Amino acid sequence: MLLHPALCAILVSITLSSAAFAADCPGNPAALGVSRTLLIQPSQYDRLGTVEYEQTLPLKDHEVVLTFDDGPLPPYTGKVLDALGFECVKATFFVVGQMAAAYPELLHRIRLEGHTIGTHTLHHAHLDRMPTEAAAKEISGGIATVNRLLGEGHASAPFFRFPYLDPTPSAEAYAINHGLAIWSADVFVSDWNPISPGQEVALVVHRLERKKKGILLLHDIQKRTAEALPSLLAELKRRGFRVVHAVPAAQQHSPDTHPYQFPATN
Repeated sequence: MLLHPALCAILVSITLSSAAFAADCPGNPAALGVSRTLLIQPSQYDRLGTVEYEQTLPLKDHEVVLTFDDGPLPPYTGKVLDALGFECVKATFFVVGQMAAAYPELLHRIRLEGHTIGTHTLHHAHLDRMPTEAAAKEISGGIATVNRLLGEGHASAPFFRFPYLDPTPSAEAYAINHGLAIWSADVFVSDWNPISPGQEVALVVHRLERKKKGILLLHDIQKRTAEALPSLLAELKRRGFRVVHAVPAAQQHSPDTHPYQFPATN
């Protein structure tokens, strides 16, 4: 049976078999691993996450996409990467431009270890408290900075998350008109609050079990999250959750192209 070309495009954008299986995890054959990879086309998924939007990723029961905000920041981003690497799982990091500029070695480590790099503005500013033009410069400046640091052939993904999850209609329109998918979340814990790593694990698991699946938002700049992550991944594995890696469909293009490259800003 022949499928309509539009349906084929949707199916391709939804799922791709992953090469990162747990059995291939060096030194950890019982690793959680990546169950599959989602190819995300921003024109089809321009607003994601039920915390704020009606649409989210097309995940199956007990599938989770791991995301981390606000970094990179030593030593915690490194510890997060260590935990992810031990379990051979991949995540999406929404990096802040000024943080990436301060710690470019961590930005490059995120890329080299196969994680998706999205952006989170230049200065982690409240875009809902500034004029549209200033908000646009925060968005484009963060992307331009990260892309400059990544170097030729390694543009960031067209994935963007608003700081504080506080969008405005004009800033949303700017991001979408410039080819970005806006990410909110389906599940998060306020890991900037004074909770213990054990409490953080319990909260995440409770909320994921209630939601059954979704985009999980954490912060790689938080000591408690870095300390909680090994236990959290082990608990997700024990409870039958599977990690899905989200990547932009544009990554299937030639590495010499930059379809989402923004111009440098003053």
